[in-house]
Amino acid sequence: MPAPDATAATNAPDSAYTPTDRTVPTRSRERASYDREVVHAILDEGYVCHLGFIRDGAPVVLPTLYGRVGERLYVHGSTGARPLRMAGAGEPGLPVCLTVTHVDGLVLARSAFHHSINYRSVVVHGTARPVTDPAERTAALDALVDHVVPGRAADSRPANAKELAATAVLRLDLEEVSAKVRTGGPNDDEEDLELPHWSGVVPVARAYGAPVPADDLAPDTPVPGYLTRL
Repeated sequence: MPAPDATAATNAPDSAYTPTDRTVPTRSRERASYDREVVHAILDEGYVCHLGFIRDGAPVVLPTLYGRVGERLYVHGSTGARPLRMAGAGEPGLPVCLTVTHVDGLVLARSAFHHSINYRSVVVHGTARPVTDPAERTAALDALVDHVVPGRAADSRPANAKELAATAVLRLDLEEVSAKVRTGGPNDDEEDLELPHWSGVVPVARAYGAPVPADDLAPDTPVPGYLTRL
């Protein structure tokens, strides 16, 4: 569901983001990617990000839900939350760094030094700005719900006027972005290959359990198809 007035952002002409000083890693540069499809796939698979910003001269990092609509990310929270108030306090918004990471495997080498993890991550630098347009706010809040459970927004009561008044939404455009991916097995030193220690990868995957109904749910209420598809 594209947000209003997001045409320019969602119809990006290039297939890759432009690297910058902040998005080029100093180590393992071969793992970096600026491909939009790679970035979008990593973002779309997750729904918890870590939002970093400066508060009173010190760094703060908060975990929060996010949703993607085209070339924009949305986060939300109480209108009284510090980052939401800081972003709306004046121009040019709140400088932030947003990260998303998936762990795909534990990489166990023969030496402690070469232990690692297989992962996929995205780092976004930019300025978070408050969303004030009512239509875009509605689309952003629906996207946040559907990002966690696709199809849920249409199967729940929309926020009422009181709830909307208590909720702030921030928009972060995907402009200064990079992905970083590690795959494969351990990188043991040749002189360690004969050591008697197990070496390899322990895969890590996210799994969903069976839905557990609320205690006060009517017994004849069926489990929605979008939940069984998870």
